[in-house]
Amino acid sequence: MKKVRGRLLLLLLVVVVSVICFLPSIPDWYQGLPAWARSIFPNKGIALGLDLQGGIHLVMEVDEDRAVEIAVDRSVVALQDVLVDKKIPVESVKRMSSTRITIQFQNADLKPQIQKLLDDFPAFSEAESAGSANTIVWDLRETESKRIKDSAINQALETIRNRIDQFGVAEPLVQRQGLKQIVVQLPGIRDPKRAKDLIKETALLEFKMLDEENQMKMDLPARIPRDREAEVVKQAESKLPEGSQILFERAVERDTGREYRIPYLVKKRVMLTGDVLSDARVSIGQFNDPYVSITFDGKGGREFDRITSENVKKRMAIVLDNTIYSAPVIQERISGGRAQITGTFTTQEANDLAIVLRAGALPAPLKIIQDLTVGPSLGKDSIEKGVRATLIAGVIVMVFMVVYYRLSGVVADFALILNLICLMGALSALSATLTLPGIAGIVLTIGMGVDSNVLIFERIREELRSGKGVRLAVDGGYDKALLTIVDSHVTTLITGVALFLFGTGPIKGFAVTLCLGIAINLFTALVGTKVIFDIINQRHKVEQLSI
Repeated sequence: MKKVRGRLLLLLLVVVVSVICFLPSIPDWYQGLPAWARSIFPNKGIALGLDLQGGIHLVMEVDEDRAVEIAVDRSVVALQDVLVDKKIPVESVKRMSSTRITIQFQNADLKPQIQKLLDDFPAFSEAESAGSANTIVWDLRETESKRIKDSAINQALETIRNRIDQFGVAEPLVQRQGLKQIVVQLPGIRDPKRAKDLIKETALLEFKMLDEENQMKMDLPARIPRDREAEVVKQAESKLPEGSQILFERAVERDTGREYRIPYLVKKRVMLTGDVLSDARVSIGQFNDPYVSITFDGKGGREFDRITSENVKKRMAIVLDNTIYSAPVIQERISGGRAQITGTFTTQEANDLAIVLRAGALPAPLKIIQDLTVGPSLGKDSIEKGVRATLIAGVIVMVFMVVYYRLSGVVADFALILNLICLMGALSALSATLTLPGIAGIVLTIGMGVDSNVLIFERIREELRSGKGVRLAVDGGYDKALLTIVDSHVTTLITGVALFLFGTGPIKGFAVTLCLGIAINLFTALVGTKVIFDIINQRHKVEQLSI
């Protein structure tokens, strides 16, 4: 009797723990509990997946070639600084293709000095049979190009994760797919457009000086309507000085709220980039206008100090993704590593800008190649249909077991209910995300639970037909069915583990419920129902079993 009592207590303990773990999954019940109870119970339950509560599913592709170009552009700027520091006069340093830099100079005697600089740039090698006496051509090494591309994917992945964490999305999925794709699933999002803009924003922050010497010669208009930028650039293309470009500042008329653009002639050379930022936050100005206050790290602060000291009374443009946010005059040297990005922001726009700057810039632009939005009403309908399918399947199976196996079928139904309770408790304890395929896994678990009991009951019938008593027949039925049940469950478990390891998104949800259901099935079929038969046999001298 002690052996039976121990197994019965184990069953009761498992049921109680499962119910406690599942309570947070029912918010109305959980919130109704007293505070001391909520402090003891887990605070997280089953999370609903994208297909059940609505949200967005994005598949994005990183522009790897652009990542390489950006890296080479930075090397061009670094090389220009080194040439200036070493006082080596050159005519130009340009990126001629995505992986090639061309250095031109008048004095051929300078060539050995410039070639020695290659030691400071190990990512490049001098191109063979390229250039001339007054030209040196550097090519980015193939290994370095591959490293930049792979790093761009991983950096984009991490940057998107950081932005989503600060955006405040519960249970997001951000993972790499294939060689250069990233999958993002955001359940429960109520503003898909804002979320997509926040994720896709490149956030390449640059500080550039205005080309004020040629600004007047270009005769650019003071302001233009929005969507006329391409026309202005095309008209001024023939007069555009080398090393300069036209960028536009977004502005809004306070009275009408109408947007317009202010064109500026800006030097292409980047003085400072956003990768030296340590913080970005929203502040409110004296006229109640939000602006973004940025703080540089130690290196950035020193560089900003030097740049502002060398360009007093000149205008510096703060450029984010080729859009000028402000172009203030540097009144004096700015120390302390702090600056402001002002513009015609709403509070939400300023917050989003601070998020992308704080989380870091994407290493290259992203292209959305798949965009699916699931509405909450569709998710609610999926939940209702999934629950209905589970209930219908459960009721049909339970009725069949009672009709075919009589009283023993009732014991099997008890095991089935126990199975579902334990499964929901386990999913809640793991804070698993329930999806439609996950519900399918639960329905499949019901079928497998009944299958185990069918094997056991048929073995018991065989033992009874051979003339054995009820108790010996039950023990013999469980012993003989054990290996068959374990074998079928283990093979299915291997399939579930493979689906979890190699599957993505909803397939993993199916694999989790399947694997948990298999493990719980073994427990309820071999321990749960056996306890009931043992209690019946010990309390009553059963001469005939209803099976």
